[in-house]
Amino acid sequence: MNTLFTKRLQICFFVPLLVWVLPTAHADPVTVRAVAGTIHGFLELRSEDGQLVASADSVQTVRGNRVTSRTIFRFKDGSIDDETTVSTQRRTLQLISDHHVQKGPSFPHPMDMMVDVQTGQVTVRITGKDGKDEVKSDHLDLPPDLANGLVPVVLQNLPPNAPVTTVSMVVATPKPRLVKLVISNVGEERCVVAGSSRKAIHYDIKIDLGGVAGVVAPIIGKAPPNIQVWTIGGDATTFARERGPLYAEGPAMTIQLASPSWPDTAKPAH
Repeated sequence: MNTLFTKRLQICFFVPLLVWVLPTAHADPVTVRAVAGTIHGFLELRSEDGQLVASADSVQTVRGNRVTSRTIFRFKDGSIDDETTVSTQRRTLQLISDHHVQKGPSFPHPMDMMVDVQTGQVTVRITGKDGKDEVKSDHLDLPPDLANGLVPVVLQNLPPNAPVTTVSMVVATPKPRLVKLVISNVGEERCVVAGSSRKAIHYDIKIDLGGVAGVVAPIIGKAPPNIQVWTIGGDATTFARERGPLYAEGPAMTIQLASPSWPDTAKPAH
């Protein structure tokens, strides 16, 4: 993402690989209210103490109704978080495919997950502690509201007064499984953009496993933190900030827009 965008922006959405159990919710396809355009933006990733950990390019291209978005975070320690999402934007948002790779020292359990909606095939490659790759491939009945890589786009297409919205997502635990995301509108909060006061909408996102609470809750032992996302509205809504872990039991990180800067021009010699 970048300097402020005037168009819709799609970025990767990081969800913990562990899940917590909430009451079952109904999911519906999200209606397209804002049509995406071609964008090249910039993001920054900061740790809990505010240190810059990684920077990212987020590139979105559009061909007809097909939108392709790729976001690559490059960490200072050489790690990579790379996600490419292909979707369509007709009457409703429809995911075609999502490919998400996490590797390097910042990720204790490197992962490579590919979701192909047309075939229903989900393949997860995880590197174990012994350094060996473990591949799990499953065929899932993927619903039309699948939101892997699309959550910020979902938020940008929600009416400002929408209280709760539910969409589906595939996660690796490490076996691929389908869960639901329950998105709640927390309300408006003030933020500042280049010294100018703005209103942002704050969303709280929880993960819903449905009817297996009795089995999963004792295994987890504790609930992972919810994901927090902020958008800034107006004639066109844009992503502003996200806070949450990048992987299961990982530390909370903040993803937000970044702007280019230039070093001071050297003064001419006298």
